[in-house]
Amino acid sequence: MRMASTMFADLSQEEEHDDSAEVTWEDQQRINTFSKLNTRLRSIEEKIQELKTEKEALDDISMELELADEDEPIMYRIGEAFIHMPHPRAVKRLEKDLAALNAELEKCTSSAEECEKQMKELKVILYAKFGRAINLDE
Repeated sequence: MRMASTMFADLSQEEEHDDSAEVTWEDQQRINTFSKLNTRLRSIEEKIQELKTEKEALDDISMELELADEDEPIMYRIGEAFIHMPHPRAVKRLEKDLAALNAELEKCTSSAEECEKQMKELKVILYAKFGRAINLDE
């Protein structure tokens, strides 16, 4: 019992008052929005990693196509299937796929930055009101 009273004595007055801030409906909406943005950001970050991995694979394929014999047909993956294509057509298809992938990567990066910006704004508001009584870190 003495240990418990020592722990309570160690709490400063400021820490005790942090818990006294009332959570309004608007505050709860901000907390919920922050949570949704955090979940969305994690999902976008996973998608960005997948796209970067795919981009690396396409860059490797590009190098391989530069070394390939132009008279030999190329096995090019479209979805889950591989299709024989003439070398020039495979190169054009690869350029088109790389452009689409880069556009998707840019879109995801932009979305991630927007989520981070909104989360930062919400953190400022929520930490200003609740201080150490709320934890918005991962």
